[in-house]
Amino acid sequence: MSVEYDKFLESGQKWFCHVDDDNYVNPRTLLHLLSAFSHSQDVYVGRPSLDHPIEAADHVQSDGSKTTVKFWFATGGAGFCISRGLALKMSPWASLGNFISTAERVRLPDDCTVGYIIEGLLEVKLLHSPLFHSHLENLQRLQGESVLQQVTLSYGDPENKHNVVSVGGVFGLQQDPTRFKSVHCLLYPDTIWCPAKKMS
Repeated sequence: MSVEYDKFLESGQKWFCHVDDDNYVNPRTLLHLLSAFSHSQDVYVGRPSLDHPIEAADHVQSDGSKTTVKFWFATGGAGFCISRGLALKMSPWASLGNFISTAERVRLPDDCTVGYIIEGLLEVKLLHSPLFHSHLENLQRLQGESVLQQVTLSYGDPENKHNVVSVGGVFGLQQDPTRFKSVHCLLYPDTIWCPAKKMS
């Protein structure tokens, strides 16, 4: 995440969106979501994997006691986006290797560290969005046309390989175990590898 963040700052782009490499991103829905915000405002949008904020030790006092901070974080497994305006404010704790130092100090993984910096230090609230999805939720609840309105989709791990979105299509589960090919062909039927047969 540290390198991603630094590359984003160098790029001059308006939005930093992190999505794991095993997710499907619907760029149309993502752009529609982000168009509701200004990239110069403080925006942190995504989906938490927990139903409560987490707590982390923030500082160790001279007497050995620790102060803690509670904050929400958007799970990297579902993806999240940060506006450029907010990303610039993260710089003291995130740029040029500082992200790794911050993560080590609070002993948290990268997505939690992002939440710690944004909510815990900068006091900017996570905008909870139901449009981001990770393998940690019951993906079979997403069915039909609603699947096509989501920003990100995921699929189950090897122990729960049947945790996939419910979409029809000409690809069977054996050909398309993640259902991403079927989703893609519903969104972009003119893709060269999509079957000519109309998807249902």
